[in-house]
Amino acid sequence: MVLSTERSRTMNESIRTAAISPLRQRLIDDMNMRRFSRETHRNYLRDVGRFATFLGRSPDTATAEDLRRFQIEQRDAGVPTPTMNSIVSALRFFFTQTIDRPDLARKLIRTPHPRNLPVVLSRDEVARLLNATTCLKHQAALSVAYGAGMRVAEV
Repeated sequence: MVLSTERSRTMNESIRTAAISPLRQRLIDDMNMRRFSRETHRNYLRDVGRFATFLGRSPDTATAEDLRRFQIEQRDAGVPTPTMNSIVSALRFFFTQTIDRPDLARKLIRTPHPRNLPVVLSRDEVARLLNATTCLKHQAALSVAYGAGMRVAEV
């Protein structure tokens, strides 16, 4: 039983190793040299793979027009802004570090991420909030929490 388990594990590892293309292995090596986290490895491999799937060929054969079409297609597909920017980071790393094509990396465009300002209570709303409690201890806690800008979980 132990021998067959060892054999299947060794076979699985050799299949997994054989399935990695030299380009993918080079990308992994480049990320390892820079001590990228396991999560970054996963994200960059996924994003470069997404681009390769879009191209239908190896990503090292990409042109500036391919990158442009890819970004337009991702935007039209409704990919969220943070995801789009993550893809840009992965492809920039791939093009500048792995295949030494900084000319293509410069063609990638980061999408501005709109930031919403928090809702701020008016003076009347704050007064109503503080007067809503009859206990002095609760009123003091609410006053300190609001004045310090604390979140509910921090109170």
